[in-house]
Order: sequence, then C-alpha cells, then structure tokens
Amino acid sequence: MIGELLPQAVRCSATRTDHAAPGALFPQEESLLKKAVSKRRNEFRTVRVCARLAMADLGLPPVPVLRGPRGEPQWPAGVVGSMTHCEGYRAAAVARTDDIRTLGIDAEPHGPLPEGVLDVIALPSEQARLARDLPDGAIHWDRLLFSAKESVFKAWYPVTGVDLGFHEADLTFRQADGATTRGVFTARLLRPVPAAPQEFCGQWLVRDGLALTAVVIPRG
Repeated sequence: MIGELLPQAVRCSATRTDHAAPGALFPQEESLLKKAVSKRRNEFRTVRVCARLAMADLGLPPVPVLRGPRGEPQWPAGVVGSMTHCEGYRAAAVARTDDIRTLGIDAEPHGPLPEGVLDVIALPSEQARLARDLPDGAIHWDRLLFSAKESVFKAWYPVTGVDLGFHEADLTFRQADGATTRGVFTARLLRPVPAAPQEFCGQWLVRDGLALTAVVIPRG
C-alpha cells in the first residue's frame, strides 16, 4: 500500500505478517537485540527483511541495516531509505542517492490518538486547521498528523543531522480531488538549519485500518 505514495525511483517492500525464519538477520543486527522482547524482535527482523528485498529490487546485495546514534537506520553508501512498523504492518523504502536526496515513510493504526497526545504533537495553528478546514467522518486527522510528522522527521534528520521537535514543523493537509481517503500535505519547517529544506511535501493514504504517509525529496 505505501508503495502507492512513492515515485518509481523508490523501491518498497511491505508485509502484514512477521518473518520468523532463522537466519533472517546478520550477526551485527542480532547483537542489537540481546535484551529485546519477542514483539520487538519480530518487528526488527521483519522490517529488515523488507529493507533487503527493497534493496534487491535496486540491484543491491544484502547487507546489515544497523542503527545510528538516534536510532535511525544506517544504509550502505549511495542509498537512502526509511523503515516503519506498526501493529500488523511493516515496510521499508529505499532509493539511490543519485535520484533521491532523502525520504521518510510511516504507518500507524488508523484510530484516534490517545487523549492529550494531540496537544503534545500539534501546534495551535495545526489544531485550528484540523477543526476548521477538514471534514469530519472517515479520517482520524489527529492520527494522520502524527504519522505525517514522523515521515517528515525521518526525511529531515538524514540531511541535517539535527533533531526536529513536533512543534518545529507546521503541517497542512489537503484531500485529493474526488478522493476522501488520500491526498497531500505540506510541512513548513520552523527550525532554521543552513542548506536544509524549508518545506517538505508529502502524500497520505488511509486504507485497511492504516494511516500511511510518505515524504520524498528528489535530488537536484
């Protein structure tokens, strides 16, 4: 599903079931899971299987996908990518850096955020737009906002090396013409960083109980 939000230069692999086969991880990856519970191990293993399938679609050999200082996936030279996992869905997307500068994907269960969370993640301007400009009904806009901010953060960090707080991106949503469950969003970035993009554009989709978002910044 999330592949529908990505351009042709980006390769994606996704699954709704966990990969339990032994040997799915490299030893370096296994070493990161010494204290992990079973649920975390399954998420970690399956999303890396997805990552290697996506890289294979780019013609790349299987390699370990380790974690950086902020928990971000570390991709091989010449590759940019993003991973996501939530209850019942795992996905990874990759591209060559010759084609794509950065990207971020996120999947969330499509339901309302827990009470109080919207105040933590949303600017007053965003809360006002959610209440004023977007139709009630099929979309849990608060959850979609959370997912879109996750995609923005995942795309932001690799090009800046700087953290981005929830209140440092101001997002606006729009439904696609003739559609109620998919559309686009714009993120105005409020943290000034030299040479960093000041705006990200992304796409969103709600389907089969999931809220899916993606940000892709082409090279050039």
